[in-house]
Amino acid sequence: MIEFNYELDFELNKEPYYSDWLTRVIETEAKKLGNLTYIFCDDAYLLDINIKYLDHDTYTDIVTFDYCEGDVVSGDLFISIERVIENAKEYNVDFLEELHRVMSHGVLHLMGFKDKTDADAALMRKKEEEKIKLFHVEH
Repeated sequence: MIEFNYELDFELNKEPYYSDWLTRVIETEAKKLGNLTYIFCDDAYLLDINIKYLDHDTYTDIVTFDYCEGDVVSGDLFISIERVIENAKEYNVDFLEELHRVMSHGVLHLMGFKDKTDADAALMRKKEEEKIKLFHVEH
């Protein structure tokens, strides 16, 4: 089950498309969907979580809490819409493309993909691009 919660004036258009897409993202890695909750928020909200739970005093686009068990993918994914907007400008991409990248990035982390080394980051980027393309299949 995938839930979407909003802590600011923002909502996904056509939530069922996002649920279907994220389910396919998980299934293409031979995993099963458990419970995913996306919480869309602003910078201040996510900074507070980053400080309180991770002891990181920095702005970020996403914080993911992993509740996976075996091949069942579950977690809470907090996304700062303000950071996504800024990243889209910085990387000169469309807001929705950047949002899809961040949403898939969090799920990829839950499925065990890392991004701390150059090699891991390159694989993560490749997987993000692959998963973003899955969203456009139905559109």
